[in-house]
Amino acid sequence: MGGMMKQKLHGVGAAHGGRCERVGSRGTPVGVFGFLGGRLPTLMLVLCTLAAAPKPEAGKAGEKAKTAAPVKGAAKPDAVPAGYVLAFSDEFEGDKVDEAKWIYRTGERYWSTQRAENVSVAGGALKLHLKKEDFGKSHYTAGGAISKETFIHGFYQARMRVPAGKGWHTSFWMMRNGGPKAGDPEAAKAKDARQEIDVCEQDSNDLHAYSANLHEWLPAHKSYGHQRVKTEANLAKDFHIYAAEFDEKQIKFYFDGELVQTVDATKFVHGPMQVWLTSIASPLNKTDAVDDGKLPEVAEFDWVRVYVKK
Repeated sequence: MGGMMKQKLHGVGAAHGGRCERVGSRGTPVGVFGFLGGRLPTLMLVLCTLAAAPKPEAGKAGEKAKTAAPVKGAAKPDAVPAGYVLAFSDEFEGDKVDEAKWIYRTGERYWSTQRAENVSVAGGALKLHLKKEDFGKSHYTAGGAISKETFIHGFYQARMRVPAGKGWHTSFWMMRNGGPKAGDPEAAKAKDARQEIDVCEQDSNDLHAYSANLHEWLPAHKSYGHQRVKTEANLAKDFHIYAAEFDEKQIKFYFDGELVQTVDATKFVHGPMQVWLTSIASPLNKTDAVDDGKLPEVAEFDWVRVYVKK
């Protein structure tokens, strides 16, 4: 019995910082109970057994309450508001771009020329290949995809990862692509582009922030509610979910399920939009140059989804 007693009390001492693990060979306690002189070993046994007893159930209840307390990030990142059904999606599961759904963003923009050859699907993601190479007047090439289908009101989501090296403006956004040149935003603005909703505009010279914004293009350009969103996460290290809910009254912007911005949508006429997934080399956000040492790189989109009201 002395051996069993030692094993149990050793556990108590380790857990509570006590000295009950030391017991004499004939059951005589030493240490803190030494003053008893061996006359009350049974009392010592009772006391140590009580110390080893499980804590009352109230302790477990306290732990549950702590776990249930509201914490930032508790929202489900890909949650969809009630009342919506899926209208469009691409999970990028194949080995090539689904050209029934997408056209390519092409042409020169800021420091890069966008090419269809820089857009691929592999490993379950749409990949925009960012390269240092001369093409036309540019010293860099990039790419982008624009949905063929248009939408107005809805809940828009994409899961994406931005490139690590500075110099790249990677975006998930919506705007009408109605111009004569496919993928040319300037041509689109000259036609029937009413609004531009920038769910995520990320400049890779600051990988812990991005911007959400709303532009009205007709009859004249106006910008509403630009919001700089700071993140604890490095946006190039992993995928994150960016979303926007656009209805008759407002636009709500989300990052990983957390509301980050709300904009009044009653001040402009609402028009149809395509979904844009793009990355370009640019001087935006006070970027001074592209980090050539990080190239080639990729911007990746794991999936994109558009929901509309039932």
